[in-house]
Amino acid sequence: MEVIIRSTYEEMSKVGAQIVADVLNTKPNSVIGMATGSTPLGVYAELVRMHREEGLDFSQVTTFNLDEYVGLPTDHPQSYHSFMHEHFFQHVNIPPQNIYIPSGTTSNYNAFCEWYEQRILDAGGIDIQILGIGSDGHIAFNEPMSSLASRTRLKTLARSTIEDNARFFDKIEDVPIYAITMGVGTILEARELLILANGKNKAAAIAGAIEGPVTSMITASALQLHPSVKCCLDADAASELTMIDYYDWVQEKKPGAPRL
Repeated sequence: MEVIIRSTYEEMSKVGAQIVADVLNTKPNSVIGMATGSTPLGVYAELVRMHREEGLDFSQVTTFNLDEYVGLPTDHPQSYHSFMHEHFFQHVNIPPQNIYIPSGTTSNYNAFCEWYEQRILDAGGIDIQILGIGSDGHIAFNEPMSSLASRTRLKTLARSTIEDNARFFDKIEDVPIYAITMGVGTILEARELLILANGKNKAAAIAGAIEGPVTSMITASALQLHPSVKCCLDADAASELTMIDYYDWVQEKKPGAPRL
């Protein structure tokens, strides 16, 4: 796992966006896995800027989102459909038919989840998957004790997740208690993983995910099993890591790194 630490959220976001852009520039028809939440907003804003000012082209890109709340129609302001269109899709040139987001209103969730998995396979698999991390160490909506081999499925949300997300709703009772989510096993099949974290409230989760044991109690720790993971953190999110000096040393000594 490559750990990249920057002083601020803005600097971290620029690094994350460049990692995605590098994949896209290498493979214009890349398949990108998308995440929602406040953490990736800086990355999406920087990718939009690169599209507008530097000509970063998304015209051949296909995207798959990690998850969606169950029970929210696509036009609900807190649905992940609305989130992604507001903050990213409407600002770049991804063809609408190439955008895939789980349905929170399907009449047959098991069949939909199987279809979603098949669509990922039909697209050739995900080239780079963007991830955030929950305060309890979950990725997507794979709550603690989720199987590390899990696939896309219907999932009951933990109380802590509902409480964390209540700030986006008028009252906590409005937060859905179910979601469709890619599984940990699905996520691990992406060719490259990019996990983002900022703020002290994510520091313990990040420390457990990067330096702790692989455990279903912290589903993000399963990323230790993947051969190509980049972890972009701001200083606050990295504050509980014990090997910061080593991570900085690795970045300094990478081929092509500027000499101090």
